[in-house]
Amino acid sequence: MFYSSSLESEMKKLYNSLSEKDKRRYAAIEAQKLGWGGISYIMQLFGCSRNTIVQGIEDLEKMDETTIDNLRIRKKGGGRKSILSTQIGIDEAFLEVLKFQTAGDPMNELIKWTNLTHK
Repeated sequence: MFYSSSLESEMKKLYNSLSEKDKRRYAAIEAQKLGWGGISYIMQLFGCSRNTIVQGIEDLEKMDETTIDNLRIRKKGGGRKSILSTQIGIDEAFLEVLKFQTAGDPMNELIKWTNLTHK
């Protein structure tokens, strides 16, 4: 026995939530971590075949950086765009608001502060 029963239970939950490809890869990684006897133990734990784990090991060996990029669920560049790219003139508007709300160090013109808050 390699893992405690509570950890085995959590591992089974994770395994059962994965897609077929991910199940193979996860089983392969766990078997490889355990070394000698790992494949037999993981086969028994997850109820999968030796061929499934061997195929998972082959899948992992074939993976490279380009394969990993193709596995992305979301497209690169997705999500909310920056306000700087969606609102034209936001910089000028921000500086206009700060114009009369800014103070600074008379001895060092690079040091400035404001009394505004984010609310």
